[in-house]
Amino acid sequence: MQFKKFNLHPRVAAGIAAAGYAAPTPIQDQAIPPVLAGRDVMGLAQTGTGKTAAFTLPILHRLEQGERGVVRALIIAPTRELADQINDAVTGLGRQTRLRSITVFGGVSVNPQIDKLKRGVEIVVACPGRLLDHINQGTIDLSRLEILVLDEADQMFDMGFLPDIRRILAKLPRQRQTLLFSATMPVEIRGLAREILRNPVTIQVGDTAPPVTVTHAIYPVEQHLKTPLLLELLHHTDTESVLIFTRTKHRAKRLGEQLEKAGYRASSLQGNLSQNRRQAALSGFRDGTFQILVATDIAARGIDVSQVSHVINYDIPDTPEAYIHRIGRTGRASRSGDAFTMVTTDDSVMVRTIEKKLGTALERRTVEGFDYNVPAPQKDREFARPPRQHQPRKTNTEAKTASQGDSSNKPGGHDPGSRERKPAHVQSALPSRPAKRHARRATRAH
Repeated sequence: MQFKKFNLHPRVAAGIAAAGYAAPTPIQDQAIPPVLAGRDVMGLAQTGTGKTAAFTLPILHRLEQGERGVVRALIIAPTRELADQINDAVTGLGRQTRLRSITVFGGVSVNPQIDKLKRGVEIVVACPGRLLDHINQGTIDLSRLEILVLDEADQMFDMGFLPDIRRILAKLPRQRQTLLFSATMPVEIRGLAREILRNPVTIQVGDTAPPVTVTHAIYPVEQHLKTPLLLELLHHTDTESVLIFTRTKHRAKRLGEQLEKAGYRASSLQGNLSQNRRQAALSGFRDGTFQILVATDIAARGIDVSQVSHVINYDIPDTPEAYIHRIGRTGRASRSGDAFTMVTTDDSVMVRTIEKKLGTALERRTVEGFDYNVPAPQKDREFARPPRQHQPRKTNTEAKTASQGDSSNKPGGHDPGSRERKPAHVQSALPSRPAKRHARRATRAH
């Protein structure tokens, strides 16, 4: 077993053997030695390349020696699914070490997390929001932290977590080892890396290129025909496990419902679901209960399923790196896979950008027998309100008269919140206040 060359602790080596790992992946081969040496590392690697073990194994090795019952390693991830996935790897690989770990994220009760933290853990896998809550409430002690890992840093930036990350960093010991991993490395993340990493070792596995086992195809279609075309594609394509990407969580939910109504074993994974429902969708996709999973980019960061036969981009991604990351979900472990992308005329610029990144033109396809000429449906006018008529602006006098008229229609014949007004002819017969004062002065003078 080639992992022997790392000279990991025997209990960690036992976890590797139990997990059935045969040989280190390229990211593991390059990242484990500098992490073991205590160096800061910035790693660029796609999901599915084995980077979780690349930082987990050295952490377990280091923590096997030293104090127990205090938080010594913190791993921050953008989604609950990814946090669970990382914690599963920590638990499996570290089973012989008896190191304790915990996941910390929102959407579930905070009390069990507080109880576990009180009993003592060495490794915390957390999402930024809930972690910051624990820090602010004083329910977690990070004063003896030795190792910090930021996983999927690009997605944490896209999700708006950067301010939370900075607040968390301000609460951590300055003397620590920091590891930053990301599938893509935009300018903002490189800036953050320069701020928090000290003389890091930079590792980039591959040139963010898609697997050579993936076949690409583009299906031009109008926006309103995407769902019918998707159903037609699924009907005529021999699929095993299909991952469909949408741009918004609302669209993911609705598309999942439409596929289910069409008779497919489908579910959706998006941010509005409760933790139990998210876990049920992900577990069902892994074990084959669901053949199709519709997800957003952010939610899909926690998906690690090797048997995905097709990735379908219902909506084209925003960057070529995101496209490569999406389709990297298929064609794994030397299996062949297909990546279909439905595009509208508005997507032509992004298509050219993706083709430039890949260095090749993407095949354009049409589905035989599909009617591409169906016009877009008219908006439903059954419950539409009639257009508002133009109303001339009222003068002050008209507004006052209208207000008095409204008051007279109220119960009791007047507005209970104002003084009772006398009729106009009575008001005109009464002397004005200045006239009353003049009359009193004249009386005193006599």
